[in-house]
Amino acid sequence: MASCVLVAGALAAKPRNGGEAWVRISWVRALAQLGFEVRFVEQLDDASPAARAWFDTVVKWAGLEARAVLVTGDADDTLATAIGWSDAAELFVNISGNVRHLDVLKRARRRVYVDLDPGYTQMWHEQGLLGSMLEHYDVHGTVGLCVGRSECTIPTGRFSWLPIVPPTCLDDWSFADTPSLPGRFTTIAAFRGGYGRLEHRGVTYGQKAHEFRHFVELPRHVDWDVEVALDIDGADEADRDNLAAHGWHLVDPTHVAASPDAFRSYVLGSSAELSVAQGAYVETQSGWISDRSLRYLAAGRPVLVQDTGLGRAVPTGAGLNTFRTLDEAGARARAIAQDYEHHCRAARAWVAEFASPEAALTPLLERVGVSP
Repeated sequence: MASCVLVAGALAAKPRNGGEAWVRISWVRALAQLGFEVRFVEQLDDASPAARAWFDTVVKWAGLEARAVLVTGDADDTLATAIGWSDAAELFVNISGNVRHLDVLKRARRRVYVDLDPGYTQMWHEQGLLGSMLEHYDVHGTVGLCVGRSECTIPTGRFSWLPIVPPTCLDDWSFADTPSLPGRFTTIAAFRGGYGRLEHRGVTYGQKAHEFRHFVELPRHVDWDVEVALDIDGADEADRDNLAAHGWHLVDPTHVAASPDAFRSYVLGSSAELSVAQGAYVETQSGWISDRSLRYLAAGRPVLVQDTGLGRAVPTGAGLNTFRTLDEAGARARAIAQDYEHHCRAARAWVAEFASPEAALTPLLERVGVSP
């Protein structure tokens, strides 16, 4: 009988967000592909009808109807179901610490915390804002691939952070025909990200908004169109107008990526990804790698993203490309356009080598001592 793994993460809490759904479901698919029996749980104490409906929609889309539960309180049978599943689990993978209920979390034999926000998680822990949350895990993983290295300024505390490339199943992202030129760079982003400014030890770190402003002239340095499915608040109308004036074509992510299938279609309809990064990820040299970029790469779409120190941890320059300045972005965008087919093949090959379920998760499974 296959070993049972329980994956926890936010679905209902992020309605109409196809990309965020892929983040969690890709973990489920990857572990299942490795031979585990996988179940999914989310804790959302105050779930609206819309949130519940979105959870049910994504769960059905993923084929998890009998293997997923949304825990909404202490008094209903959803909690009892989650506890029973945890009792049977060899491993509990808690993405961003979504499940906080210790009666669920602590029953699994081994527990892994997956950090999607390198810098925020570690600094908040050092400030005491997370309480004892990180203390309940056997292994701490992070998509900040340079966390713990000397060049990265993120404090690690007493934890040994294991770098994890977000697992991606190539079968979910068929290598479709590449778009005909002229090309189109795209990305999907939130202008300010999910959090406010990060402050730690007298240093204030930037948000994605600050990087958009810093690179506002970027479209003028590349030959292809630049489009962003951008979640931007009405209060940021001046920034919206400034981006548009400098050549950024802005579309509404709820129109083009509001479901997992729509998100995938948007990626497949793109020539490549071009994106800035959260300021904190850049300034700390975290080596942060985006789940979203992995989807582009898996679809055979080259990626050109702002450098977070990523090249110190994984190869860049073919398929996956980074930039630090406007001039670098322009030069690398031209290199992609001039040898586009090569970069498309390299993109998918990069995922096969570094982000496939086996490549991405074997170090984690070996450290935690669990096998299918």
